[in-house]
Amino acid sequence: MHKTFQVLNPSLRSPHLPNPILFFLHDFSQSTSIPKKQQRVRDHGYDNYMEIEKKIRKVVKIQELILSQPNTMVSSARLDNLSRRLGFKQFEAGRFVLKHPHIFDVFEHPVQRILYCRLTRKAHIQIQEENEAVIAQINDSVTRLRKLLMLSNTRRLGLEHVRIARREFGFPEDFEYSVILKHPHLFRLFEDKESKSKYIELLAQKVDPELGVCAIEKIREKEYREKGGDAENIRFSFIINFPPGFKTGKYYKIAIWKWQRLPYWSPYEDVSGYDMRSLEAQKRMEKRAIAMIHEILCLTVEKKISLERIAHFRITMNLPKKLKDFLLQHQGIFYISTRGNYGKLHTIFLREAYNKGELIEPNEVYLARRKLAKLITLRRPNKVDLDRVEIGWNEVKVGNNSEPDFGGDGECCEEDDCHENEEVEENN
Repeated sequence: MHKTFQVLNPSLRSPHLPNPILFFLHDFSQSTSIPKKQQRVRDHGYDNYMEIEKKIRKVVKIQELILSQPNTMVSSARLDNLSRRLGFKQFEAGRFVLKHPHIFDVFEHPVQRILYCRLTRKAHIQIQEENEAVIAQINDSVTRLRKLLMLSNTRRLGLEHVRIARREFGFPEDFEYSVILKHPHLFRLFEDKESKSKYIELLAQKVDPELGVCAIEKIREKEYREKGGDAENIRFSFIINFPPGFKTGKYYKIAIWKWQRLPYWSPYEDVSGYDMRSLEAQKRMEKRAIAMIHEILCLTVEKKISLERIAHFRITMNLPKKLKDFLLQHQGIFYISTRGNYGKLHTIFLREAYNKGELIEPNEVYLARRKLAKLITLRRPNKVDLDRVEIGWNEVKVGNNSEPDFGGDGECCEEDDCHENEEVEENN
């Protein structure tokens, strides 16, 4: 149900005007441009997707805590003590666990007579399938990391910045060993003497030319071979699908048509020796930044990533400071969702990769993660028993002289996301 906008589609031309774009271009070519500030138009399909994703992030935090315990179970007292670190308000982690019985099994310890939480069999199977999918795509992870380093103007990135975005790019937990150290002919891991921070550097001098081809270039070639059309119109164009309710006037359509034909340098091309003082060069660099973010999203396994993650690569990839305002100029290519963590987390979706809330070309990692989303949305199997367990949880809180407050699904910024938001505010 997206509003598709293709200025160059001949079928959209008026029967009375052979080429309406060229008709207006003569009079307004000097005054039409994409507005710098645009109001964000909500797309509820992506926002609903993020409502489930918000719960997935909390589930993963609790799963990691449970699996880190020697007996793979955690007591109710410890779970509540760590509520803040898990992204909850105080005493609200217990209610969240009880609301997802297909993932968490709450039981009373036969000896200690207190409540414990462990993962269900379905949750263990889902985790195993996701881990197997990540391991099976280890060669793809190596390729993704090589391309990500090639996007950097120094061919190096901070290890911590890559680690924080590990889940988005589908890297395994031990990627420092399985991806980097296991391929010493491709990568070098070193520590900076001044900052004491670790960096990943791409070593290969002769890079495969295929790695330097952007995903959008392959899409253009495929579209040209299948549908034909004017090669000059397709050569530098992007797929644009505006959200429902997005208003496009005739001047805006002209501006998009001009922008689609604007040449730009490839994100993999070294532009350090180019003269950037002219207005034309600045426009090309702006479009190159769009292509850069487009390529980063294509390297992720779910074709989405938080704005705060991209901000870590801003300097090394020559991206503008105010990324949110910059991306809002191109709402037909990207969608920014503010759902999750009280609007403090911004998630960028690649619009062309999704259709009706589902990835058009899913991979095994994505499919395994969607199984976790299905477990979250399943209804409670036995409401009566769960109410009894919740009463028992309250009794444990009273015994510990704690208030049994379970009001709502509390949200707190995750530690990494809060730290990233501070960095983004400094950049802006």
